[in-house]
Amino acid sequence: MTEPEVNHSLAKQFGLLEEEYDRILKILGRKPSYTELGIFSVMWSEHCSYKNSILQLKKLPRSGGRLLVGAGEENAGLVDIGDGLAVAFKIESHNHPSAVEPYQGAATGVGGILRDIFTMGARPIAALNSLRFGKIDRGTEIVNLKSETVNQERSKFLFKNIVKGIGDYGNCFGVPTISGEVYFEECYQDNPLVNAMAVGIVKHNETATATAGGAGNPVFIVGSSTGKDGIHGATFASEEISEESESKRPNVQVGDPFTEKLLLEATLEVIRAGVVVGIQDMGASGITCSTIAMSSK
Repeated sequence: MTEPEVNHSLAKQFGLLEEEYDRILKILGRKPSYTELGIFSVMWSEHCSYKNSILQLKKLPRSGGRLLVGAGEENAGLVDIGDGLAVAFKIESHNHPSAVEPYQGAATGVGGILRDIFTMGARPIAALNSLRFGKIDRGTEIVNLKSETVNQERSKFLFKNIVKGIGDYGNCFGVPTISGEVYFEECYQDNPLVNAMAVGIVKHNETATATAGGAGNPVFIVGSSTGKDGIHGATFASEEISEESESKRPNVQVGDPFTEKLLLEATLEVIRAGVVVGIQDMGASGITCSTIAMSSK
């Protein structure tokens, strides 16, 4: 099978800006292969690298006496709470997937954040969320414009299915959603914000790390069955929401909370058995992200 020609046009389809493609050419000193372009596109996506929001995130505190791992060093943050116990925290956005396929987009956001917790060796004990939608109620104001009515109906559709996706996944997995917040403003009309958070508990001597070293160690890729869903899910996260976004629904992964519950128990068992050198959650860019993350450590 002949691979597509790699150029600025293809890079744009992969969610890369023109200047980003030019930077790739400079880094490699040549034109990237089709596979290499795919690797750059997912690793440089908003979902994986937070290339737009990282400047704001870096303004937040990133150090403290109670931190057992530094900010961004592991799958989740780890805070000492005394008595040999630590709390694992993680939050991440699933905005674009939820805008296109609200139920599965929100559900897999919860699933991903739970994996970040138990790959630290912590047992998830609670889920939380922070949500933003377009307005769904204009009070006593009479809505005459057809476009405004359509917008309200879309916001209601997104609100209903995103909340259901969050709740259903947590219920099936067996972790309660104990808190959340929701606001409605017109600026979120076309692009709702879906921030999923999970919290877990772990003993200091039972934590796991994403750092792995040593020659000859076997590598296991474990999880639910894969399909054609979810492909290019990470690159899609950097694109603007538009009328063409509907065609990207297959890019949103279909969640499987029951298999993940089994994965949780199996993961904690092998970590506590002391046979794990390193463990990394496999996110939107799959094997690409997890292997690169572990290699860089």
